[in-house]
This record gives sequence, C-alpha cells and structure tokens, in this order.
Amino acid sequence: MRNLRWVGVILCMGFLTWACGRKAGEQEVVDPEELTIQANMVFFYYQNLDAAEKFYTEILGLEKVLDYGFAKIHHISQTSFICLVDVIKGMHDASEPKAVTLAFVTDEVDAWYTYLNEQGVQMRGPVGDASRHPTRGFVAYDPEGYFLEFEKFLDHPQNEKLLEQLAPVESVYSPQDLVTSRPSSLGIKANVFWLYYQDIPEAQKFYTDNIKSRLLVDQGFAKVYSSSASAFIGLVDGEQGLHKFSPKKAVNVAFLTDRIDEWYAEFTGKGLRIKDSVETMESIPVRAFVTYDSGGYYLEFDRFLEDDRNIRIRELLTASN
Repeated sequence: MRNLRWVGVILCMGFLTWACGRKAGEQEVVDPEELTIQANMVFFYYQNLDAAEKFYTEILGLEKVLDYGFAKIHHISQTSFICLVDVIKGMHDASEPKAVTLAFVTDEVDAWYTYLNEQGVQMRGPVGDASRHPTRGFVAYDPEGYFLEFEKFLDHPQNEKLLEQLAPVESVYSPQDLVTSRPSSLGIKANVFWLYYQDIPEAQKFYTDNIKSRLLVDQGFAKVYSSSASAFIGLVDGEQGLHKFSPKKAVNVAFLTDRIDEWYAEFTGKGLRIKDSVETMESIPVRAFVTYDSGGYYLEFDRFLEDDRNIRIRELLTASN
C-alpha cells in the first residue's frame, strides 16, 4: 500500500540476496515461475471518502475486507479488489484526470442497469450492445465521477480466450450479512481495468514483456490482457476510448503477490523506472513498491503481511489461488 507519503528504508533481511550482499553490478536471476500474481486492485481517490464507502458498500454491495482508516478495500470479484483512498493522504490529487474505467463483467448486465437506475445512480447512457465489438453493457458514474462500466462479453470468436479463462470462475455476490440494497441475484464475474494510452503497441510490449500478460481480446482500438483469474488489464487508444490519454491520472493499478521481492528484483534487474523502492511499512502491515508502465500509470506491487487487520483479505487471496 503506497497511499501514505512513504518515509522508511528497505529492510535488510538475510533471504533478500538481491538487496543485501549481492556484488555490485551483479544481476539477480529470477525464476519466471516465481513471478506470480494472486489478485489485482485498483485505487480510486476521493475528497469525500465516507460517501464513496457508502456507495460501494450499500449500493454496489461490495464487502469491505480491510480498513486502514485513510484507505478502505472492498472485494469485487474472485481476484479483484478496489481500494478507496482519502485524497488528502494518497498519492494523487483530486484535480488529476480520472483516466480509468473500472469494468464489472457480469451475466446480469440488464438487471444491473435496472437496479442502478432505481437507486438513482447517474448513467452515461442506456444499456445496449456495442457497435464496435461483441459486448453488451452501460457506463455509470460513482459519487466523484469515476467511470464504472457494467458489461457482458458475448459468445463470439473475438471473446473466445477470455470466456475460456472465465469458465471456471464463480461470480461473487453480496454477503448475506451485508446491509445493502443490491439484489442477491446480481453477481460480478470479473473486472477489467481499462487504461488509456497514446501508444498501444508500446503498452502491449510493456505488459507482455514485464507483467507476463497474455492477449485475450483484440478489439482493434482496445486490447484485454490477462493478469489474475478474474481481473484483466485493458489497454485503450486514448483517441478512441471513453477517456483521453493524460500524463497524470488519479488511479493506481496494483498487483497483489506473495512474491514481492522477486518482482522487485525482476524490475530493477531490467533497469525499469521505479517510483518507490520495496519496503515494509511501519504504519500498515504491507510490503510494497511502485513502478510505472509505458503510459505513466502507477503500478503498485503489494504483499499483505500476517496481521489482524489483514486477516480477511489474506483469506480471500488464499482461497482464490
């Protein structure tokens, strides 16, 4: 978690040979099998964190699995989470463009539209089939203007690889004990974090070479890449998508992993630009680092450590892998 202004130092632990005791100039060799991703998370930043939490809990019916006060994490789909962050204590400013669309992949897309309309959620347009690719969906706005897309990838050759990956994935529904107006029949199968770029081939190369992602859907102007079982990275041409490319953006994309140090060794070994070095925070039980992708998005790698505050999220991470 990088949503405090990190001040700490890298821990020097005996097993971290890449950080302690490696000879100058010696490059760590990392086993590709160790570079695993357990789940993904997107960070959104709010001026009114209480209102955002109320929306995601009571309207969208997402289970809150972790509360650090300034940051609150909710479970979306099997391997996908959203972290709501107080902008005062976060990495981004409220004035930065919200150049991201969080997609909720669901089989009940029309029922979601009816429900959210009944709740008075602002819509960008009506539910319907897309004209450029085989999906059906709609876009809603959250309390501070982040785009939330509810969509279904239709049975079509273009979606074959994605649908094959999703076949064994079970939809997530609201917990029975959660106080929410969300109907129990509305599920969330997966999520796509849509990001916006000037150079799509460059972004494709970054995620293929460095995140070990696989192209699942090619819509021409937009590409969907693998990340974890139910979370995907969507690369969109900023001239053709819902958002324009922006050098600054009020979003972080996170990769949750128990191989945090191996990932750090891989990135530093390749000479990729690092924003914050890997370290364990004193104030919150997370070990993490932040880097950048080819479009300047902050990519955060997190490992949630054993701690009473992290019990629920660790349970979900264990269950999904």
